[in-house]
Amino acid sequence: MERVYNFSPGPSQLALPVLEKAQKDLLCYGDTGMSVMEMSHRSKMYTDIYDKAVADIRDLMKIGEEYDVLFLQGGATQQFSAVPLNLMVNRKADYIDSGNFAHLAAEEAKRYGEVSVVASSREDVYTYVPDVKAIQYHDDADYLHITQNNTIYGTRYTELPVCKAPIVCDASSMILSEEMDVSRYGVIYAGAQKNIGPSGLCLLIARKDLIGKAMDICPKLLNWEVQAKAGSMYNTPNTWGIYLAGLTFQWLKEIGGVQAIEKVNIEKAALLYDFLDNSKLFRATAEKKYRSRMNVTFVTGDADKDAAFVKAAAAEGLVNLKGHRSVGGMRASIYNAMPVEGVKKLVDFMKRFEAANA
Repeated sequence: MERVYNFSPGPSQLALPVLEKAQKDLLCYGDTGMSVMEMSHRSKMYTDIYDKAVADIRDLMKIGEEYDVLFLQGGATQQFSAVPLNLMVNRKADYIDSGNFAHLAAEEAKRYGEVSVVASSREDVYTYVPDVKAIQYHDDADYLHITQNNTIYGTRYTELPVCKAPIVCDASSMILSEEMDVSRYGVIYAGAQKNIGPSGLCLLIARKDLIGKAMDICPKLLNWEVQAKAGSMYNTPNTWGIYLAGLTFQWLKEIGGVQAIEKVNIEKAALLYDFLDNSKLFRATAEKKYRSRMNVTFVTGDADKDAAFVKAAAAEGLVNLKGHRSVGGMRASIYNAMPVEGVKKLVDFMKRFEAANA
């Protein structure tokens, strides 16, 4: 059968050239006589793959040598624990609660120290991101944690906070979708399953002066210093995941890098939001100023119509449009690998569904 347009929030679709290259290499990578999945992670044939992936992500994001780049396991959620365990020197941290995963990160950090939720949009169903200029931050906080794009509720930060503490950012659902000035962050981490590669892998970018201060109770596999000294290979890493991430980085470089894909992402989001803003049936749920480019959330206002839309869309090859179970409605995740054609087909179908159901 033909491939569908997969609007899943994660694991999400991968770029077709990445899948085709992985398919070609699956049985035999180059002249090695084996699959990447069969290689020793300490062999030169694999460390060459790893080193190129690190070099390419450094190039794509303009990451300076003052930062370590690690590929870790456990996805972004494991970093909810690793962040406080590595950074809570004074046992104090600020968190902005702008969505489900931001909330979960703050709740986990409370196990290890004093967490101040300095701003929250939770009571307003996370339809916006708190105004970062109106927040009072704590100068003695070890760090400020933000979730820069909120996957479930479809919002994004339009500007970064300015504070004394280093910013720790969960960038899972927006990494590589727009340019980021890495120098403004202390730590960036991102689950791979949206814009990087398969699930189970986490990219960590950490300023070197913040590494080496872990609590005594920090498990070795969560200790960034241990992982940095071992080049992400204290234990056997997710070799296949890192290989696929590397292919994604190569694909991005070939199409012009982050700057080029950001323009495509702006175009895709505009196509969908322009339709929603003029629709007689559908409406976007996030406040306009804070709308995500990656996760577009919308409803009809009728749960039965929402369900009918999701079912009918799937029959058209537009799959995984059902909203998160906590909010209902619909969500179109239009990550880097989603082509403009997929969004155009979705909008065209929405127009036809509206004509038949408005």
